[in-house]
Amino acid sequence: MEFIVNATSSGTAARAGIITTDHGQIETPIFMPVGTVGAVKAVHMSELRDDIKAQIILGNTYHLYLRPGMDIIRRAGGLHRFNSWSGPILTDSGGFQVFSLAEQRKLSDEGVTFRSHIDGSKHLFTPERVVDIQRVIGSDIMMALDECTPGTADRSYARRSLTLTEQWLRRGWRHFNETQPLYSHSQAFFPIVQGCVYKDLRQESARMVSELGAQGNAIGGLAVGEPTEVMYDMIEVVNDILPQDRPRYLMGVGKPENILEAIDRGVDMMDCVMPTRNGRNAMLFTRHGIMNLRNRKWADDFSPLQEDGPSVVDHVYSKAYLRHLFIAQELLAMQIASIHNLAFYLWLVKEARRHIIEGDFPTWKAQMVIDVQRRL
Repeated sequence: MEFIVNATSSGTAARAGIITTDHGQIETPIFMPVGTVGAVKAVHMSELRDDIKAQIILGNTYHLYLRPGMDIIRRAGGLHRFNSWSGPILTDSGGFQVFSLAEQRKLSDEGVTFRSHIDGSKHLFTPERVVDIQRVIGSDIMMALDECTPGTADRSYARRSLTLTEQWLRRGWRHFNETQPLYSHSQAFFPIVQGCVYKDLRQESARMVSELGAQGNAIGGLAVGEPTEVMYDMIEVVNDILPQDRPRYLMGVGKPENILEAIDRGVDMMDCVMPTRNGRNAMLFTRHGIMNLRNRKWADDFSPLQEDGPSVVDHVYSKAYLRHLFIAQELLAMQIASIHNLAFYLWLVKEARRHIIEGDFPTWKAQMVIDVQRRL
């Protein structure tokens, strides 16, 4: 994997770059649709590629490991062949899902033992095994096993958690370098910076991660309960240390305004379930603000979803029609709204990239942050 910075923004840490993988190039800053179990909910792969213009999607180690299981994915030839997505794929290590979904989990120096949220079966994730699982999945970018500390954790817990995460990282990094891809493409390994909301812990973690010299780095443990301004402060603290010549991935963030603020602070990659999850619940994000399509005000509004929208669904369907589909509990409603929201998110980061290159990102971003939060 290679990363080149093409342009930077005066007065901010924003930058525009290109990540090159064996499955294609990714123009940054980029938003990555979440395909947890190998599919982005309610969206066809052709729609991701042609209408939404996604450049990379996510899969999740925890979910894919449990179902359909590694035997099926390996026999299929990896996730790319299994789900028919030909572009780059990033996989989360599953650490967050273990701590948020699994029952009766137990942490130790060895790893984390947990019971499946599906059938209660017992499993062990070690740093090494998580690398092996992601080798089988065949993702272009794999993540290190870490503990995602809650944003409200006290300092003593955050200290213990970071120590464990650092121990796991050293083992996972060593195992990654001792193993080879199983398929005909290369894989990159991203360490994850943790440390909760404590500046010195974040700095320690960022320095340790930087010293590894990995092809990219991630920032985890944010947007998990801490105040938004604290999240922004932690991004700045970390990005002051992480190397400039490697992509930075902010995990699980977030709202459109969060994405813009993260880009302003030097983040290159982001993901979140919000555009699809909120879309399935009738919330549409637009460049002019947020719409709740269940509201009565849209019942006889026959204008397009967004006249200047980037997606074909924005021009084909009216607000009144989409509201009708939601009220009638028609499955098509969730598909249309998911496509719209993802297309908007991809448009937003593409516009950010364009304004970084053209040199007016700070002015554009300041107005856009206001616009995208407006309730319509």
